This record gives sequence, C-alpha cells and structure tokens, in this order.
Amino acid sequence: MTAPFKQHLIDPEICIRCYTCELTCPEQAIEHDDNNVVVDATKCNFCMDCIPVCPTGSIDEWRVVAEKDAAYSLEDQYGWLELPDQEEIAAPEGSDADTDGLEDAIAKLLAEAHAGAGGKAKAPATASKPTINMYNLAKPAVATVQGNYRLTDADSDNDVRHIILDLGAQPFPVLEGQSVGIIPPGTDANGNAHLPRLYSISSPRDGERPGYNNVSLTVKREENGICSNFVCDLKPGDTVNLTGPFGATFLLPADPQAHLMMICTGTGSAPFRGFTMRRQREAPSAQESLTLVFGARRPKELPYFGPLKKVPDSFMDKIFAFSREEGEPKAYVQDKLRQNAEKVAALMQDPKGHIYICGLKAMEHGVEAALSDIARGIGLNWTEVRDAMRDDGRYHVETY
Repeated sequence: MTAPFKQHLIDPEICIRCYTCELTCPEQAIEHDDNNVVVDATKCNFCMDCIPVCPTGSIDEWRVVAEKDAAYSLEDQYGWLELPDQEEIAAPEGSDADTDGLEDAIAKLLAEAHAGAGGKAKAPATASKPTINMYNLAKPAVATVQGNYRLTDADSDNDVRHIILDLGAQPFPVLEGQSVGIIPPGTDANGNAHLPRLYSISSPRDGERPGYNNVSLTVKREENGICSNFVCDLKPGDTVNLTGPFGATFLLPADPQAHLMMICTGTGSAPFRGFTMRRQREAPSAQESLTLVFGARRPKELPYFGPLKKVPDSFMDKIFAFSREEGEPKAYVQDKLRQNAEKVAALMQDPKGHIYICGLKAMEHGVEAALSDIARGIGLNWTEVRDAMRDDGRYHVETY
C-alpha cells in the first residue's frame, strides 16, 4: 500500500492575489493564471518559505490524498472557487492495512502541516458574505478616476493620496476590509504585462458617497514604484483596470456591539476608514465600540488626520503614536498599547472584542510583543489567547 501524501494548496477564497508567495518560492512551485494562484505538487518540497510572507494565511492550506499520484492537479486548482473539503481516505480494497493506523497517519500529516502560520484566518462570525474574484486579468473592470487628493502636507516627503474611482454601471460589490488590484500599464523587463498591485478599499460598502457605485483607495507614492506612481499621478477622467475584489477574512462584524481595536501605520489605515464610516452610517449613536491606534512619524504625515479629529471621542477612541514629533519622545504603536494595557487586556477577554492589525510587516513583531506583555500581566498566555481569538474570527492581521 502506498503512503498517504500531504499536498500544499492555496485557499482561492481567502487569497488576495498579491503573488508574493510565487515570487518567494525557491522551487518555482507556485504559479497563477487569470483567476487563481496554485501549487504544483510535483515541485513543492515543503520548504515553507512561502508561509510567513503571505498576508492572509491563505497559503497555509493542506490536504492529504491517498498517494502522490492522486494529488490535485494544476487544472483542478485553476478551476476552484473554494477549497475542497478533506476527503476520507480508505485502504485499498482487499488490503489488510490497519484503517486506524491510516487515519492516525493522516491526522499527523495535517497537524504537522499547520506548524508554519499559527492557524487559518477566519472572518468574524457576523460578517457579511463577500464577493471575490469577480474581475480578473483577462476581464478587468474599468474604473474612471473621480478625484485624486493629497492627504499629507505638501512639504512632506510622504506623499499619500486619496483616490476615488467610479465604476459606472459595472457591478462591483465590496465590503469594508477587502482589496482591489490595479493593473499598471506597460510591461516589465522581460516584456510581460505587469501583475496587479493590491490596495485596500478605504470606503464603505455603499460607496465613498452613499448610494454611488464608487470606491476609494489610500495610496502612498513609493520611489520607483511602478504602480504607486501611476496611481498617484492619475487625473480625473483617467481610466484604471481593476481586478477583484479580494479578501474574505479581514472584514467588519455586523454586530454593532462588537468592540474593534484597530492598530495601524500609514496606509494601513485604509480599511479602518471604511470600518469607521460604515459604523457611522449604520449605528451613528454607538458609544465606545471603536478604538484606533494609529502610528506615523509626524501629524502632518498621518493620512486622514484632519477628518479623524472630527470623529467624536465618544464614538471612537483615537490614540496616536508619533515617532519623529519635534520636542516629543519617540512613540510607536506598541508603546501606546502598553500605555493603554488595561483597555487592551479587557478587550482580549471580551467575547465581542476584535483586534485588527494593518500596515507594514515590520510593525507586526512589536505589536505582538506588546500584546504578549499585556496578556502576561493579567496571567494569560498571549499565544493561547491569540489563537483562540483567531479561531473565533476575532483576530485579524493584514501586513505587507
């Protein structure tokens, strides 16, 4: 009897098509077409290099098949809209193989597989069902630029833009926390069309302007950034090719009593702007259900600083961390978390408490360390708390 085979797969429902895993894989086992990103079972050697770079956890998926020759093919994977369930594997007919031993072997393979990323990301239990992958590379949506507004001071070297895109009559249903891909024009050094770059949607589901079929994005101009410079230079009337929407876990709970702690830096604020606007439109009288911990070098480099100051403190507690403010000690988001340890600890233990982290990947370690310290201070193990929150759809991370 052949041994069962553990196959590495990608969840097409959660994957946001950022292609980071494909660029990272040293075996070139990961590839994509216009719809899906897939793993070639004949090339994958389980090196796990792709696991930590994935911003959503969609890469940390595994299935056990009866033998390697029975692995899901690339053709199978390209046709998936969602990941298939783990199938039961029976010993071959007439075999005297130990069925219990086979089941134990499969369970062990699956348990070993998930050692890389700490568990699968889950959407909040009350979140609305998202639409995903409606438009792709072959058939993108064409949006028209309605506005391009600079969010940071003109004398700042941190050029962050608020881009409003009109979808016209094209259906483009989105939820707060989802992303879209923008396809920059032109080709790369090899003559291939550029892959889409992912940007979080910063408007609520009913549009930047209520009742209008438009979305907004928060984009920082990066030196030599092919797509960011293209987007930041767009003018009203220009057109943009979009893919998506993407993302099925980093979503807003529908429960107005859910308390959200939103931790971000820079353009990581984009989904939280959408969260806040949705709550303001849906439950304007809500009290103390949102907390924003927002980091930047200086106030003038913090996107949406002006509008944020107008949000009532009773509606959202705003905690700012500035690392380069003249005359002030350096402060990062993890420092502010420690300074507000009592509030963070209460949220950890609240069954309606959610933690969202969005921004540069470099912030993730510092935030995790602060949360670990806070949990330890109340006699809890943060790893256990975090994993339980993730399993309950209350811990959400999207870093890049």
